[in-house]
Amino acid sequence: MRVGRTPSDEKAAAEPESTGESSTTFRTAWLILVACVAVSLVVAAMAALNTALPDIARATGATTGQMTWIIDGYTLVLAALLLPAGAIGDRFGRRPILMVGVIIFGLGSLAAIWVDSPTELIITRLIAGVGAAMIMPATLSLITAGVPREKRAIAISIWAGVAGAGAILGFFVTGVLLEYFHWHSVFITFAASSLLILLLTFTIGNSKDEHPGAFDIVGSLTSMTAIAAVVFGLLEAPHRGWTDPLILLCLIGGVILIGAFILIEQRRESPLLDVDLFRNRAFAAGSLSVGLQFFASFGVFYLLLLQLQLVFGYSALKSAVALFPMVIGVGVFAMIGNWVAVRFDSLRFVLATGIAIAALGVLAIGIIDADVYWKLGTMLGICAVGIGLATAPSTTAIMSNTPLENQGVGSAVNDTARELGAAIGIALAGSLLAAGYSKRIEGTADLVHSQLSAVDPAAADQAADGVRSSLAGAVEVASQLPPQGAALADQITAGATAAFMPPLQTACLVLGSVLLAGAIFLGWFAPREVIAPEDV
Repeated sequence: MRVGRTPSDEKAAAEPESTGESSTTFRTAWLILVACVAVSLVVAAMAALNTALPDIARATGATTGQMTWIIDGYTLVLAALLLPAGAIGDRFGRRPILMVGVIIFGLGSLAAIWVDSPTELIITRLIAGVGAAMIMPATLSLITAGVPREKRAIAISIWAGVAGAGAILGFFVTGVLLEYFHWHSVFITFAASSLLILLLTFTIGNSKDEHPGAFDIVGSLTSMTAIAAVVFGLLEAPHRGWTDPLILLCLIGGVILIGAFILIEQRRESPLLDVDLFRNRAFAAGSLSVGLQFFASFGVFYLLLLQLQLVFGYSALKSAVALFPMVIGVGVFAMIGNWVAVRFDSLRFVLATGIAIAALGVLAIGIIDADVYWKLGTMLGICAVGIGLATAPSTTAIMSNTPLENQGVGSAVNDTARELGAAIGIALAGSLLAAGYSKRIEGTADLVHSQLSAVDPAAADQAADGVRSSLAGAVEVASQLPPQGAALADQITAGATAAFMPPLQTACLVLGSVLLAGAIFLGWFAPREVIAPEDV
């Protein structure tokens, strides 16, 4: 299948001549800016609360399970609604859907400052997730439909770089706010940013499918249920265990529903998603590459934030700053990767090379003992170079092979690949880390119990359970011991760190191996051209 220059493409390409080069250039740059500001808000909100969670837990009394869903509820709703939201934008207009999404996101964020319980806070996060699902595909589809064809690759490069670095922006901004203000300031910032973006959207143009078919209700419900089930299973698996009946039901049931969705879409005249797009090797390779990038980045973020804060002793803000090599690498090499892929018809080379370099960086974290930051920062920078090279070409391949009238759905495929990749990466990294830590920590937990049981048996049980739960739990137990327990505190910290680092490195080796296998596959499967020829 080939999607070449459509009449809309010709119109977009000719627009500079009819409206004036400088005027078109300004409108193009302004559209890109507004879209990037909006997508950065959505991505930052996915990561920001990881930093604020300890303060939120203390203020609301949230349990471990509730803390998980303060974070994951947003991601679950976002992932489940992306495809229908993208299709609605194509049908009714991408700018109106962006505006509605920004309003919903802002109201959900603002409501969070008045809640009293963890359950209420989770509900506000679900509402914000609904808004985010409407914002994210609209931003990219507005760019691809509204930017002249010859500037589209650069625009997508900028969007992809911003979206890739948005999580670290969330960590950083939240860290700065928590240094000086209450955790409510995070949600106030989200709400204020939403108002600003809403005002900015009045200054950009609209686009939509002029001849939409009937809306695919059955496909929408099936896709939402399937993705929600899979994402729920992946997010909960590290906590419940992969053999938990609910996890198995969600994962197996979700995969079955994905199969049903494919069959349903193949039989509909106006499908939510034309699944035949995946027969296009550029589209399919781009989708796989996006999933692999976020599989690596969010899995590594999950592991390294724990290492930076609990092993290196960094504050939340300093940890965010320590991840800046990722921002620089992705931002710079996104532009380079897309230019090379488009200019030299080298999509296969750029995707395979980028993912392979990212794999080497992640494998290096698993092999080299990073006892000082510069070692860790160097390896993180290598990961960032690889992800940066692959990120924009992947999105360009997806959007260039999606019909112009369906850009919202194409954008949603790109974003769904991101969410699924991130969920799988976090689930795999979290499960390997938890299993390895539990296997190695028993000796330290027994030592804590034996030394404290003579003084307070109940406290001894509680302290031992805290040490067994996680490195964070062990650090908390050590910090609460009285001054005369300093020797025991040092033993707890040393034992917990020794139990934490080997599974962290094992998790990186597994993540890196998956990336390397993906790079090899992309080197065989991906076509040379960004727009795949009809015979592939």
